[in-house]
Amino acid sequence: MKYYLGIDIGASSGRHILGHVEDGKIVLEEIYRFYNGVSEVNGHLCWDLKQLFTEIKNGMKECVKLDKIPVSMGVDTWGVDFVLLDEKDQVLGDTVAYRDSRTNGMDEEVYKLIPEKDLYARTGIQKAIFNTIYQLMAVKKQHPQYLEQARTLLMIPDYFHFLLTGVKMQEYTNATTGQLVDPKTNDWDYELMDLLGYPKEIFQKISMPGTFVGNLTEEVAAEVGFNCKVILPATHDTGSAVMSVPSLTDDTLYISSGTWSLMGTEIKKANCSMDSMARNFTNEGGYDYRYRYLKNIMGLWMIQSVRKELAPDQGFGTICENASKETISSIVDANDDRFLAPKNMTEEVQKACAESGQQVPEGIAQVAAVIYNSLAKCYAKTVEEIQSITGVDYPCIHIVGGGANADYLNRLTAKECKKTVYAGPGEATAIGNIAAQMIAGGEFEGLMEARASIMKSFDIAVYEAYA
Repeated sequence: MKYYLGIDIGASSGRHILGHVEDGKIVLEEIYRFYNGVSEVNGHLCWDLKQLFTEIKNGMKECVKLDKIPVSMGVDTWGVDFVLLDEKDQVLGDTVAYRDSRTNGMDEEVYKLIPEKDLYARTGIQKAIFNTIYQLMAVKKQHPQYLEQARTLLMIPDYFHFLLTGVKMQEYTNATTGQLVDPKTNDWDYELMDLLGYPKEIFQKISMPGTFVGNLTEEVAAEVGFNCKVILPATHDTGSAVMSVPSLTDDTLYISSGTWSLMGTEIKKANCSMDSMARNFTNEGGYDYRYRYLKNIMGLWMIQSVRKELAPDQGFGTICENASKETISSIVDANDDRFLAPKNMTEEVQKACAESGQQVPEGIAQVAAVIYNSLAKCYAKTVEEIQSITGVDYPCIHIVGGGANADYLNRLTAKECKKTVYAGPGEATAIGNIAAQMIAGGEFEGLMEARASIMKSFDIAVYEAYA
């Protein structure tokens, strides 16, 4: 049996999932799960990369206990965040997280050097204040010595691959999230880097998902108890999740539903038009030079936050079911920046309702109902925008990721968007991660064959448009 290990690290947790192919179907087994989160360090919200790498190795040791040694492995994480390494490959400064406020005002600093419209025209990436381009400007303004001392920039999953193999390699899908890649050449925009004063020599050559990085170093292999190949998945978690959308064709919309809701379609050529920019759509890189044409919507981060604040012992399924019984009709703008990192999400939702003269929700069920209904409304608006831009009338939406299990939200989405909704698989990111490795390992001839296998391997729920 050939096993493939996908390590999927999100903003709140990480997990190790083994996959293998049996009778043409992909079979998954979760073998390890661990906590992740930001903590305040020197006045900033930061990731603990040392602890995360320890957890990566701890999960790998479980493979030995199970006597299921993978032929390859790969790590995916969130996008935009990075490390700077000095000449001794030591991390410079703290690894600041994208939700930190250090980028406040950095967009204006960037636009002094290149107008916002010109930036979108050459990158096709939506404006998000936490993009790598603005984070680097924060480093340049606040800690210029780090850029002077830096010899290497690696996105977070690339840094973990470096720790595993000793090889520095930059994966394509994650690179594109930072707003520094040219969608015409699919390479770094070095001219843009010169304009901004970023040292272009620290950026590594971009490689595609499926590329062999290297074998484990002797030190890591000795510690975990085995050696294997490290293969690049789509290291941006949404890139991997979109790979796992089983029915994805030119007339299908998807929502990668988790901490964020990423809603869009897959296109062959980036849309860098001003109409696209005005509606804040992005052209992130996908597998095999596809483009994930999508919009970031706040997503289940809001539900995760209110659960932590009001009912930490309640499961998400219970919260979703109880919310479905509420009749409150209040709506908030789920994409308002006020919900990005409030001190208290519950109070922020209540405040937004009060400010607009709507009923103020009380308790976890009502607050959750407001959030679920607001997300569905936001999805419907996004559908209208995508159809207006592309000229395609999409008959269905395929929801993958943890949010695919939110029955109430799926029903609301079908109703508000007036589209048939297909929900599943839930483990979308891990499946996409493993699928990229399986394609590289010869299990499937390409992405379409992998997607066909995913369709028959996992349960897909159907919600009719007017059910």
